[in-house]
Amino acid sequence: MAWFDRTAMLWLGAIAVTLIGVFLQGRLDWLATYPETGILPVADLLNAVSNWIVRHFAWLFQGMSALLECPIKGIQQVLQALPWSVAMFLFCLAAYAASGWRLALFTLGASAYMLVIGAWDAGMNTLSLVAISVPSAILVGFAIGVWGFRSRRAERIIMPTLDILQTVPTFAYLLPILMLFGFGTVVGLISSILYSFPPMVRNTLVGLRSVAPEVIESGLMAGATGRQLFWQVRVPSARRQLMLGVNQATMASLSMVIIASVIGGTADLGWEVLSTIRKAQFGESLLVGLVIALMAMVIDRVSSSFAEGSDRPGQTTHRRRLWLIAALGAVLVYGASLVAPILNDWPAAFRFNPAPMMNEALSSFITTFRTQIEMVKTAAFYFVMLPAKIGLQGAVSPFTWGFALTPLHQLTYAAGMIALALWSSRRGSPKIGIAVLIFAVIIYFGLTGLPWPALILIIALVAHGIGGAPMATGTAMGLLFIVVTGNWPAAVLSIYLCGIAVVIAFTLGTAIGIWAAQNDRVSAIVRPINDTLQTMPLFVILIPFVMVFKIGDFTALLAIIAYAIVPAIRYGEHGLRGLPETVIEAARMIGATPRQMLWQVKIPLALPVMMLGLNQTILHGIAMLVIAALVGAAGLEQTVYIALTDGNVGQGLIAGLAIAIIAIIADRMTSGWSRNRQAALGFGAR
Repeated sequence: MAWFDRTAMLWLGAIAVTLIGVFLQGRLDWLATYPETGILPVADLLNAVSNWIVRHFAWLFQGMSALLECPIKGIQQVLQALPWSVAMFLFCLAAYAASGWRLALFTLGASAYMLVIGAWDAGMNTLSLVAISVPSAILVGFAIGVWGFRSRRAERIIMPTLDILQTVPTFAYLLPILMLFGFGTVVGLISSILYSFPPMVRNTLVGLRSVAPEVIESGLMAGATGRQLFWQVRVPSARRQLMLGVNQATMASLSMVIIASVIGGTADLGWEVLSTIRKAQFGESLLVGLVIALMAMVIDRVSSSFAEGSDRPGQTTHRRRLWLIAALGAVLVYGASLVAPILNDWPAAFRFNPAPMMNEALSSFITTFRTQIEMVKTAAFYFVMLPAKIGLQGAVSPFTWGFALTPLHQLTYAAGMIALALWSSRRGSPKIGIAVLIFAVIIYFGLTGLPWPALILIIALVAHGIGGAPMATGTAMGLLFIVVTGNWPAAVLSIYLCGIAVVIAFTLGTAIGIWAAQNDRVSAIVRPINDTLQTMPLFVILIPFVMVFKIGDFTALLAIIAYAIVPAIRYGEHGLRGLPETVIEAARMIGATPRQMLWQVKIPLALPVMMLGLNQTILHGIAMLVIAALVGAAGLEQTVYIALTDGNVGQGLIAGLAIAIIAIIADRMTSGWSRNRQAALGFGAR
C-alpha cells in the first residue's frame, strides 16, 4: 500500500485542486481563460522575421524557385510526350523486376485504370514531382544520417529536429515555403523533401549502426582504408535497412506532394481530388482518389520489394538483363505507337466514367437512409462528443437527453463514481480507482470546462508516473508554451476530438487485431484493407464521410478513426503473433483453456507491443486531425489552416508547433509506458 500512501494521496490532492479550480473559475477569470496581457508575442516576432527575410532575400528564393522548377518541368514534358504504352511497359517491367508477375499484373491494372478514367496526364504530373522529390529526400536524408552516425553531438541535434519535422502539421510547412518561393510546383517539391527525408535519416542511422562487428573486423583485416571501410563494407552491409528508408521516404514524399497541391494549383492528381471535393462531386473525387491510392500501392510494393530482395544472390546480373530488356522493349513499343495511334494517345471514346452512376447511387443511399444517418450522427454528437467537450453539466438538457440535471442526479452521479472508484481500488489497484475519479471529473465538467492549470497538472502527473521528474517537467513546459502563446483553447478542442477518435480507433482496432491473430482468414481479409487505408493520401479518406455526413466534427471524427485504426490493428495482431513459443507451450502444459490462454497469458504479454500501437494510433490521429480542418474541425488544426489562407506565418508555425508538442508528449508517454511494462515482464522490445 506504499503506492497508495504517497502517489494516490498526491492524485487525490490534484483532483481536489481541480474541483476547487472549477468552483473558483467563475470568480477568477484567469483560471478559465489565460489573460491576453500575458500572451507572448511570439507569432508577431516570427511574422516580423519572415517579412524581413522576404523583403531582403526574395530575389534569392525566386531564383532558386526558377532553378528547381526546370527539372520538374523537364520530367513533366518527357512523361507527357512519352506514349502511354511505353510508360506502362516500363512501369510493369520495374514491378516485375521487383517482385515478379503478380506485382507486374497489379501495376498493369493500376496503370490501365488511370488511363481509362482519363487521369493519365494528371498522374504523370504527380509522378514528375515525385521523381525529383524522392531522390532529393534520399540524398539529404542519407547525408544527415551519415553525419549523425559519425558524430554523437550531431545526433543529439538531429533526433529532436526529426521529431519536430515529423509531428509539425504539413500545412504549417507550406506557409513559410509559400511566402519564400511563391505558388507553383516548387512548393510541393520543398515541402515534400522536408517531410520525407526524416525516415531516411532514421533508417540510415539504424542501418549503419547495426552492421555486425565481425564484418567490420573482416574489412580491417583485409586492409581497407577508412573510406573503403565505409563505402565498400558498412554501406553494402546496411543496404537492406537503407532500402527500407528509401521505401518510407518515397511513400512520405508521395503523401506530401498530394497535400502540397492544396496551394500548388498544378494540374496533378491532388489538385483534381481537391477541386472535386470542393464541388461536392463524390464520384469524380473518389475515382481520382483511387488513382492516388493505386499509385501509392504500386510505389510502396516496388520499393519495399527491392528492399527485401536487395541482398539476394544473383540479383545484380538479373537486373542487368532487365535493363537491356527495358531499353529494347521501349524502342519496340515506341515504334509500334508510331504505327498504331491508339498506343500513343488513348481515344476519348474508349474512356469510362462511372462518376455519374456513383453520384446517383450515393444520392439514393442518402435519401433512403437519411433518418438512420441523422440518428447515428445525432446520438454520437449528443451522447459522446458533447459530454467530452463541455461535460454532462452542459450536455444534459431536455432538448438533448430528454431531462435536465437536478441536485439528485448530481448527487447520485458523484456517489456512484466514488463507489466505483473504491470498488476498483479494492478489486484491482489504487491506480484504477484514481483513473475512475479523473474520468468522472472530466466527463462531468468537460475538457473545455476544466481550468487550464488543473489540466496541465493532471497531464504532468501522468508523465511523472511514467518517466519521472524529467518527463513531467518537459510535459509541463511544453503545455505552458501552448498557454502563453494563446493557443490553449484551440489545443483543448484538438485534444477533445482526437482523444475520442483515438479511444474508439484503438479499442476497435485492437479487437480486430486480436481476432485476426486468432484467425488466418480474418487476417487475410484485414491486411489489404489496412494497406489501402495506409497508402491512400489523407484527405482522400475524407471524401466518403463528407458526402454522407456533410461538414462538421462528426465527419472529422469518422475520418480520423478510419486512418488511425490501422496501426491499432497491425500492432494488436503483431503483438499476439510474436509471443515466445516457450511461454505459450508452458501455458498449454499447465492446462490453460483457449480463453485463459488469450486473456491471462497472451494479452498481458502482448500489451507492451499493443501500447506501441496506441502510440502510433495517436500520431496517426493527430496527422489526420490536421487534414480534418478541411471539413470544419475546430482547434489548432483550423488555426493552422486559417493561417495558411491568410498568409500568417507566425500564427501558423506556432499553432503547428503546439500540435507537435502534443504529439511528442503523447509519443513519450506511450513509448515510456511500453518500455516500463516490458522491463517489468523481463524482456525487451520485440
